[in-house]
Amino acid sequence: MNEVCFRTLHLPDPGSLATYRGIGGYDTLKRIVTEKVPAAEIINQVKISGLRGRGGAGFPTGLKWSFMPRYFDGIKYLVCNTDEGEPGTFKDRDILRYNPHQIIEGMAIAAYTLGARVGYNYIHGEIWEDYLIFERALDDARAAGFLGENLFGTNFSFDLHAHHGYGAYICGEETALIESIEGKKGQPRFKPPFPASYGVFGKPTNVNNTESYASIPYIMQHGGQKFMDLGVANSGGTKLFAVSGHVEKPGNYEVNMGMPFPELLALCGGIWKGRQLKAVIPGGPSTAIMPAAAIMGATMDYDGLAKAGSSLGAGSVIVMDDSTCMVNTLKRLSYFFYEESCGQCTPCREGTGWLYRVVKRIVDGKGRMEDLDLLGDVSNNISGRTICALGDAAATPVLSFIKHFRPEFEYYIQHGKSMVTGQ
Repeated sequence: MNEVCFRTLHLPDPGSLATYRGIGGYDTLKRIVTEKVPAAEIINQVKISGLRGRGGAGFPTGLKWSFMPRYFDGIKYLVCNTDEGEPGTFKDRDILRYNPHQIIEGMAIAAYTLGARVGYNYIHGEIWEDYLIFERALDDARAAGFLGENLFGTNFSFDLHAHHGYGAYICGEETALIESIEGKKGQPRFKPPFPASYGVFGKPTNVNNTESYASIPYIMQHGGQKFMDLGVANSGGTKLFAVSGHVEKPGNYEVNMGMPFPELLALCGGIWKGRQLKAVIPGGPSTAIMPAAAIMGATMDYDGLAKAGSSLGAGSVIVMDDSTCMVNTLKRLSYFFYEESCGQCTPCREGTGWLYRVVKRIVDGKGRMEDLDLLGDVSNNISGRTICALGDAAATPVLSFIKHFRPEFEYYIQHGKSMVTGQ
């Protein structure tokens, strides 16, 4: 395995400035700024690297950077999305905790490239300690001259601020995040216009995930091709997988893109208690669940998981053994999306409530066979009909759970109890 975002993890005091400087931290930023490396050259290296957004959408980072206007008479902003609020998602907080300076350097390189003078790292409201760690890292970086005015004696200035959210899942959507930074209720905006033309305070803004920005120093130090070669075609580099559920060793694992799932499962110690694998959600609950047979033949990259019937998402791998009741699991996930809907779009506001209530009706022993068709109908009337992707995210588990585990739902309806647990 190769480490990119976790390069300091094996060292004493991995999150400190001294440790980061010890592996060449901020040297790449200094070289780029003092040598006045052309922005087009940096963007080209990011494109060569094959880096795609690590927050879930998987949009090519270099292409996204090229959307920012080169010449703009006014301030431009940079935003880091550390608002990971989906169940099973906990990778970004460990980058904050163990390698915060690599995020700062990555954002500073991006700011130089895109002509941004101010940046915000929007940090999920429920990880207070990690927020404080990042604040201390910002203070240390400013004191050392890596943030602020006229960096390295040049005319390049960039300052970065940590912005603490309030725990709303919807603020993981980039425009809802921007609204929150502006002090408004976190609700998604209509697009277009996109943030590259109308973002924070109406100014051009680039938004990337924490893992994406943290990959930039490595790319610019070693070259885009070396990063690309760590992965596979269309999925360059390494990927952090947050593995939770029924495994012996849950946690964050940084592996090369394209690793076969059985190898990742082995790194996690396999299925716990000697049980059998039943299913996996490979990218967080907003991605389709996969039965054991499908995931065991899949590779952990964008194309590999798409071919197998799901998607990479944010890399939040939720593993379920053969003791898991899929009906009760879907009830919990449906409640999450119902609770987290911002209520702006009618299909999502009303539809997520219907999904939860119908699944709950089945769990309460009052289900009807036609409820399964009703769940599919409601899901299909949410998907593609909302401002942001939360509606699609809420529909995906319902459709995929019923598709792959329909007999469990039918049994629950017929007997008023779980096929798996007997309760």
